[in-house]
Amino acid sequence: MPPVRPSISGITTLALHGGAGVARRDKAGAPHRAALEAALEAGYEVLKSGGRSLDAVSAAVVVLEDSPLFNAGRGSCFNAKGEIEMDASIMDGATLAAGAVAAVRRVRNPVLAARAVMEKSPHVLLAGKGAEAFAAQHGFKLASARYFRTEERLAALKRGLARHHGTVGAVALDRHGNLAAATSTGGYTGKLPGRIGDSPLIGAGTYADNASCAVSGTGWGEAFIRVALAHEVSSRMRHLNEPLQKAAQSALKQVSRIGGDGGLVALDRRGNIAMPFNSEAMFRACVGADGRRLVKIYR
Repeated sequence: MPPVRPSISGITTLALHGGAGVARRDKAGAPHRAALEAALEAGYEVLKSGGRSLDAVSAAVVVLEDSPLFNAGRGSCFNAKGEIEMDASIMDGATLAAGAVAAVRRVRNPVLAARAVMEKSPHVLLAGKGAEAFAAQHGFKLASARYFRTEERLAALKRGLARHHGTVGAVALDRHGNLAAATSTGGYTGKLPGRIGDSPLIGAGTYADNASCAVSGTGWGEAFIRVALAHEVSSRMRHLNEPLQKAAQSALKQVSRIGGDGGLVALDRRGNIAMPFNSEAMFRACVGADGRRLVKIYR
């Protein structure tokens, strides 16, 4: 499938999220904003220099995975057995190529492993030990369990705090008119071992198609899977001719209809940005076609 070019060439835009849900105002502040800004700049620097949208979303998500503040990579939650199991995916809107990993325990940056699956294997999704072996074979250094062990996540497990909305993700449009999306998560505290949510599932937590949009979601993964949230946004744009904002809000209403909550970030091929959510807060940031930055947590 050849890429569909935007009507206005040379536009670059980027949007990202660090999870949706309930965020305590005494806990969510300057450090979180600084991390979102760092991720935004890492991704946007790629776009400004003429780089690909795939490289931009990879760079942005890696920054968030490396931060202990967000539930992905280093800051991942513990499952019911006190173990880390992480999921991630990435998709190229120009070709519909996609890659994902699920239930990996030792991959420091799951989004990069997902990209390796996309670019260096005939598969879309690898899980568990097979995904880790694949990552190691392609030069990824596997981290010890201690790297992922943060006191905040351990305390949440001990308190029995179920955190369903921790995810990070990014969407980008490069100057060549190509879209990309990536999502990464540690799941939620106390999940059953082996549980896999929407983040590594193409069409649920991640989707990108130059003909419509790029989407990365964050929320109650089971609900996102059931409504195929990310693909629903694209479908509404292609089949109902809805603009991005309406399509994103309508897709999120489908999640609400079955009792779910969360949010998403999305871009279309003209550089329009949508970041709707129906939870109390969503860590989010974007840089528009005019270069203006926005970083927000609450409404």
